[in-house]
Amino acid sequence: MRPRPYFDPDEPALEAFRDEVVHFLETSLPEDIRRKVAEERMDLPKEDQRRWHRILKARGWVCPSWPRAHGGPGWDDAQLYVFEREIALADAPRIMTYGVQMLGPSIIKYGNDEQRRRVLPRIANADDFWCQGFSEPNAGSDLAALQTRAILDGDHYVVNGAKMWTSEAHIADWMFALVRTDSSGKKQHGITFLLIDLATPGVEIRPIWTFDGGGREVNHVFFSDVRVPVANRVGKEHEGWTIAKYLLGLERFGIAEVSRSLRTLARVKRFAAQRRTGDGRLIDDPFFARRLAETEIELNAVELTEHRLLFGGDGTVGAEASLLKLRGSEVQNRLIELMLEAIGPEGQIAMGDLETADALPAGPPEARSTGTAFYNYRKTMIYGGSSEIQRNIMAKAVLGL
Repeated sequence: MRPRPYFDPDEPALEAFRDEVVHFLETSLPEDIRRKVAEERMDLPKEDQRRWHRILKARGWVCPSWPRAHGGPGWDDAQLYVFEREIALADAPRIMTYGVQMLGPSIIKYGNDEQRRRVLPRIANADDFWCQGFSEPNAGSDLAALQTRAILDGDHYVVNGAKMWTSEAHIADWMFALVRTDSSGKKQHGITFLLIDLATPGVEIRPIWTFDGGGREVNHVFFSDVRVPVANRVGKEHEGWTIAKYLLGLERFGIAEVSRSLRTLARVKRFAAQRRTGDGRLIDDPFFARRLAETEIELNAVELTEHRLLFGGDGTVGAEASLLKLRGSEVQNRLIELMLEAIGPEGQIAMGDLETADALPAGPPEARSTGTAFYNYRKTMIYGGSSEIQRNIMAKAVLGL
């Protein structure tokens, strides 16, 4: 049974919309893509992402948060909430994070008319894949310390430096990046937001192989005298930090992934009810059952908080995004840890080597992916601003520290 959303069941129009979304997912989501998503993979192949993206586009639902004037469906917050919840519960792929959910809204808010005409349709049609160029070898959670430099040379910027942990750079066509254009004042001041064509001479992308065995996902990107047209600057020079804060707020809301955690919770319950331990089922073990119940309570609290912030506030994104990111990522990791504990040692055997990740599980089918997911999802408590950084943001905003 699908968990019910926290909207008023007496709203027949919203309930009808939910039924429409559920029916669409049941009839239109390719089974091979659904199986890959159900394995908690965060490296869905480019061709699968594009195929699902264009299925959504044909239905008119490809950019759910965009206004109708820019190619979106023009949904209100309640419809968007229901839609994103249902695609998660159905094991459908995430909407393309970097293009649709992050860059698109930023271009709509801060870009000029020419950039909107040029960039937005190609995102909506999956013609261009995007990646995010924020973190650097010495500037991760302290993002404002970035050192990749862009020097103005006529109608181009010349970019030199490096970006680190760049997800999907190896399949991306473009990168939106923060670069330093001035070092004379506060470090947040001299940052500029650029759109960089990754086919430009001087761009080099190297893989970073992580020990989770899940394949290639993150990369190290180097810039050597890369020429970027001034027309690819979003907003004013030196004022990219404002755009970055807006974009990071969007990212932190998304990282909470409450609905996908609800789906993971259902998997843990189902598996624990089937798993035999001693003379009974794992779900009946008092120690395991207590930890599962405590995690479910915490998840319900995050879900209620998300709903309250989405529908009970003034629509601004501030410290609330940090709260959801912090608690959502922690609960997400606890659920995957519970699944790995339920599987037992067999969950470690299927991890494979760093480049192929094609080992077969020695135990239940869940053993194939859970070990990989356990190690991979640890990063959700780091990217988008580490848990420690989120606590600092909340302390400053709420306690005035």
